[in-house]
Amino acid sequence: MPRAGLGILLVILIIVAVASLGVGAASIPMVDVFAALAGEGYSSVYRTIVVDIRLPRTLLALLVGAGVATSGAAIQGLFRNPLADPALIGVSGGAALFAAGYLVLGVELGIASLGIAVSAFVGGLLTTWLVLEIGRRGGTISSMLLAGIAINAVALSGVGILTYLSTDVELRSVVFWALGSLNGADWPAVAIAMAILPIIAVFLGRSKALNAITLGDREAGHLGISVARLRIEIVLLTALAIGVSVALCGVIAFVGLVVPHLIRLSLGSNHYVVIPGSAILGGLLLLLADSLSRTLLSPAELPVGIITALLGGPFFIYLIVQQKGKLGL
Repeated sequence: MPRAGLGILLVILIIVAVASLGVGAASIPMVDVFAALAGEGYSSVYRTIVVDIRLPRTLLALLVGAGVATSGAAIQGLFRNPLADPALIGVSGGAALFAAGYLVLGVELGIASLGIAVSAFVGGLLTTWLVLEIGRRGGTISSMLLAGIAINAVALSGVGILTYLSTDVELRSVVFWALGSLNGADWPAVAIAMAILPIIAVFLGRSKALNAITLGDREAGHLGISVARLRIEIVLLTALAIGVSVALCGVIAFVGLVVPHLIRLSLGSNHYVVIPGSAILGGLLLLLADSLSRTLLSPAELPVGIITALLGGPFFIYLIVQQKGKLGL
């Protein structure tokens, strides 16, 4: 049953990915989409739109969605907390703070040459290091989780201060980026996002350890799992995946929180299924959200984070109310 479910999800993902290439401000028939992909056809405009604009955007949505969702699955398994989210380790808040600092104070601080992506990635890694250090001194997963919540709150407060100091143009850039957008997708961004794939592979390789740690730290230790090493490894890999995602697309809300729940409720809680299932469904959800963001107010474009929050928030409330027994709440 789980394998069949994964197969169905994968088929749906392929269909939606192909369909997304024809969706946007300029609608393109599927026959012309396939012609553009094959390098045939009479319209160089269609080929430019499909191959140079929409195809990298589709691939970036799939990679980022998969990375955020599998990071959420790994973090929830590590913390044994169904409400855990990659943002809780501080990486999203740190990346948002440094990116906002670049947009508002980049010239004054002499860091204009770094770029927003590098600034966001460095911010995410620094805050994650701080969370790990506090967690190491506290000695427990709970202390790390609480440190992440506190640091994330401080970072987002810093973003608020920077928006207050920004000009109207800077404010618009900060808000649009903080809400997430795939508008800047191109082939170099896709090449960078490919770094998410080996991270997902490592998460899948740690499925046995994540299954064991759900029994408790002591029980996992009796099974030969180094809990401290696993904790650092999962947090660092999550920081890398989320840092790359935020650097390329901004903050993507709710994907890392909701998607693992959907997989657990439909296909079971074995991480050998949860990790690949989250990767497929995460990419599918973000791709659908991006397609909606391009078409709802066309030719204007909504930040994709608004769409994921509008889809994920109410559905997550429904899950809590209707499935609280299965969620362990």
